[in-house]
Amino acid sequence: QVHLVESGGGSVQAGGSLRLSCAASGDTESTYCMAWFRQTPGKERERVASIYTGGGATYYADSVKGRFTISQDNAKNTAYLQMNSLKPEDGTIYYCAVDNRWEGCPSSRLNYRYWGQGTQVTVSS
Repeated sequence: QVHLVESGGGSVQAGGSLRLSCAASGDTESTYCMAWFRQTPGKERERVASIYTGGGATYYADSVKGRFTISQDNAKNTAYLQMNSLKPEDGTIYYCAVDNRWEGCPSSRLNYRYWGQGTQVTVSS
């Protein structure tokens, strides 16, 4: 069992920045995946970025590449999502997800066991 606590959501104007945090506690291991998803209207939650602790391999969706950066503090079991140059279309609910069953980070939300409750990001124009 893993418990995830998210923070950092809020409201900003277009072009602004936010940093989301996801702290994991409980039955964590030395190697696992931490990922950020967001809820696109009319679609299932989709992966925005992920990082694998066993080597630090990262993934970014094309829509955020170059603007968002995922990082991890392994000692604190915490992942961060630095969101720069925010656009109105980035405004939605962001979720942190964790899984320790894979040797890498899966793309589908169905392959993540543990989820945070979500944090709201609002970007005004």
